[in-house]
Amino acid sequence: MVTMQDVAERAGVTKQTVSNVLSGRVAVRPATAARVRAAIDELGYTPNLVARSLATGSTKTIGLFVPTVVGSFYAELIEEVEDVLEEHGYHLLLCTTRLDGERARRHLAGLTSRSVDALLIAGDNDLIDHLPLLADARFPVVLCAWETETPDRFPVVTIDYERAGYLAGRHIRELGHRKVAVLASPSHAVRIEGFRRAFTADGLTVPESAVHYAPEPTPAGGFEAAAAALAASPEVTALFATHDVLALGALEAAREAGRSVPQDLSVVGHDDTLEVQVARPALTTVSIPKREMARQAIEQLLRAITRSGTQTNSLQLLRPELVVRESTGPAAG
Repeated sequence: MVTMQDVAERAGVTKQTVSNVLSGRVAVRPATAARVRAAIDELGYTPNLVARSLATGSTKTIGLFVPTVVGSFYAELIEEVEDVLEEHGYHLLLCTTRLDGERARRHLAGLTSRSVDALLIAGDNDLIDHLPLLADARFPVVLCAWETETPDRFPVVTIDYERAGYLAGRHIRELGHRKVAVLASPSHAVRIEGFRRAFTADGLTVPESAVHYAPEPTPAGGFEAAAAALAASPEVTALFATHDVLALGALEAAREAGRSVPQDLSVVGHDDTLEVQVARPALTTVSIPKREMARQAIEQLLRAITRSGTQTNSLQLLRPELVVRESTGPAAG
C-alpha cells in the first residue's frame, strides 16, 4: 500500500507538506503543491479516510435525508447536493424515509451517534415530530424544501410555497376560470392557501369541497383525485395539482372523461420536474428552484462547519416562477 511517506519522498517534501496539500488548511506554494499532486497521481496514493477523521475530528461526510428517490424532484436535489459536496471535498451519506415515520425516527436516532460533519433534511414528511432527536446533535443541521411549521431551532432554506400556489391560482383566474378544483397531498396546505388567495381579488372562494386529496403522490393518485373532482363537479373547467405527478394523472383522467385539455379543462402542476417535459399536452406548472435551494442549503451547512457556536434560526425563501405551456387556456364561453 502506498503511504503518505512514499508520496513525500517522491515529491521531495516532508510528510507534513503532503498532509497540508491534502487538507487544504495550510497554504503551500503552488510549485510545491503541484509536485505533491503529481507524486500522488504517479503512485496512485489514496488517503486513509479513517485515519484522517481520527486525526482531524472530521469525516468529510454530510448526511442527507429525503422522503424518496422515486421521481425527479428529489433526484435533482440529490444530484446538486452531491455536486456541491464534491466541489468542497465532501462525501454524501443518503438516507430515505420512504414516507415512513418510524423509519425516519430510526434514521435520525442513528445519525446522532454516527460520524457526520453535518446533516441536511430535505422535505418535512414524517420528520417534524422527530426533530427533538437532534437536540443533542454535535453537528450543524439545515432544513430545506420545508413547508409545514418552521422549527424554532434550525436554519431553513425553502420555497415560498404560498406564492407558488398563488401564481397557479392567478393564472387560472386570469384565464377566466371560476369553477376550479385542487388535487393535493395532505401536507400541501400552504400551496392551497396561496391558490385560494388568488381568487379573493374577484370576491371568489375555493371551498374545501373543491380540494381532493390524492391517496399517494403518484400519477395513479392524481388520476384518482382528478376523477373524483370531475365526477363531483362536472362543471369544473380548471385543476391545480400541488405535485406535477398528480397533474400527469389528471391529464389521463381528463382523457378518460372525454375532456379535452386545454379546450375543456385546464391543468396546472407544481414543481416543473423532468417528467412533465414529456407530457402531452405540455404541462403548465409552477417552477421552483430545486437546484438553487439545494446549493444554498449545503453552502450554509459548510459555512456552519467552519464556525463555532450555536446555530441560529433563520428562514430563507426562494421565489417560484410560473411556466406557461400548452395545458392551460381560456375558460370556454
